[in-house]
Amino acid sequence: MDDEGLTTIRSNHGPRVTVEKVEAEVQARGMTVFAKVDHAAGAAGVGLHLRPTTLLMFGSAKAGTPLMQSVQTTGVDLPLKVLVWQDADGATWVSYNDPSWLSKRHGIGPELDPVVHAMTTALDAVARSAALGN
Repeated sequence: MDDEGLTTIRSNHGPRVTVEKVEAEVQARGMTVFAKVDHAAGAAGVGLHLRPTTLLMFGSAKAGTPLMQSVQTTGVDLPLKVLVWQDADGATWVSYNDPSWLSKRHGIGPELDPVVHAMTTALDAVARSAALGN
């Protein structure tokens, strides 16, 4: 599924395992997990129910900084993010914004296409490996 720059992949694993796999893939590729937001836990804390929904924010300053140096508003979309969520039927999904779409959104020039391509490749590899790997 790809909708307006949002890529969504069905996971072969449950939410907890998928989140663990995303974290492991990020770290294996030399990136840093900056934050993990458990939206379901937040909802439970105020007496509301939400199916498992976890946002992971991660990246590399070496990759992201050139984009922000070019167009500083790119910082609103960085670091990279992956949302692991469970639908009403119990299926687990991995969703993320395509860095190429983010580049267009902020008007990043073609001189940074190699950086954007590298981010796109890494993010896709993390998501697919976590969702589809063993």
